[in-house]
Amino acid sequence: MSHPAPLTPEEQLAAAKKLLSLPRVVVICGSTRFMAEMTEADLRETAAGKIVVKPACDMKSRHELWADPVEAEALKARLDDLHRAKIRLADEVLVVGDYIGDSTRAEISYARSLGKPIRFTHPEVDPAA
Repeated sequence: MSHPAPLTPEEQLAAAKKLLSLPRVVVICGSTRFMAEMTEADLRETAAGKIVVKPACDMKSRHELWADPVEAEALKARLDDLHRAKIRLADEVLVVGDYIGDSTRAEISYARSLGKPIRFTHPEVDPAA
């Protein structure tokens, strides 16, 4: 008698979200130069009934948390890891802005490797287009 294959962690997460009747989760990606646009996208996605996660730190703006260059580099690595976790948590990705830098390109590639649906506010910047 064969046994069903155990669920992958991704399948377990999807099943738990369904059991909890959670709305779709969208993660916003993009350059932090588009923080205002990300806030607007957050508002619109939330109004559409979705749970939204997005970058919260704009390391291009001055702040005591990343004033020291060594600490800033370590924080950037932690924030990148955190954002990849947000992508894993999300049901879909929304890329904001009309520019795709290296970090956002890496996030898009990661999301695609996970099979996440991706939308763009500016579809012409899609690296796969």
